[in-house]
Amino acid sequence: MANAKIGVLMLDTQFHRPLGDVGNPDTFSFPVIYKKVKGASISRVVREGDAALIRPFVQAAKELEEEGIKAITTSCGFLALYQKEIQQQLNVPFFSSSLLQIPLAAIIAGEPIGVLTASKSSLTESHLKGVDAHQYRTIIKGMDEMPAFSGAIIKEEIELDEEVVAKEMKQITAQWIAEHPELKAIVLECTNMPPYKEEIRKVTNLPIFDITTLMNYIQLTI
Repeated sequence: MANAKIGVLMLDTQFHRPLGDVGNPDTFSFPVIYKKVKGASISRVVREGDAALIRPFVQAAKELEEEGIKAITTSCGFLALYQKEIQQQLNVPFFSSSLLQIPLAAIIAGEPIGVLTASKSSLTESHLKGVDAHQYRTIIKGMDEMPAFSGAIIKEEIELDEEVVAKEMKQITAQWIAEHPELKAIVLECTNMPPYKEEIRKVTNLPIFDITTLMNYIQLTI
């Protein structure tokens, strides 16, 4: 897209990207260019943490560089695992994940920071170490057992039902806040969660950081 400064490396997925999702260009007030990384499935990125994907991600990022893109991100927060390995091979800023905002959230809001992830069972300390966020106190909650979210976005077995997913997001957040009233802020790991941020806000007034807040910030710096 003409005049785009930020490029998004997209996973090889098929599900619908509603307004608010990083994969929907109308989410942003500025132009964004997309490039799909073939073979980068949800399974390989989230469940397996397949290091063989570093090379195709770097190659796709270099292609964006050649097109004049000034900063590059991704459509999956789990790529925090390879933030440093990919960034070191590029000549423009690379921000893999909304998890990069954990240190900022901790400094300005305090700890613990709540991390809402697509899959708690797959999010490890190695992912947090990848973005130097492991030294901060975090409380992680996952959408693993939420059938509408997991079925559409993680397993890609069903159509995305935005209304039902919104209810699941609200439900899981309310439960989480009740269990941990000490939370100071929330970071949404998953780039598919921002469309439901208003539902989350119905049950908490905590600051919410996600990939869109990070992209909006980076856009102002380049």
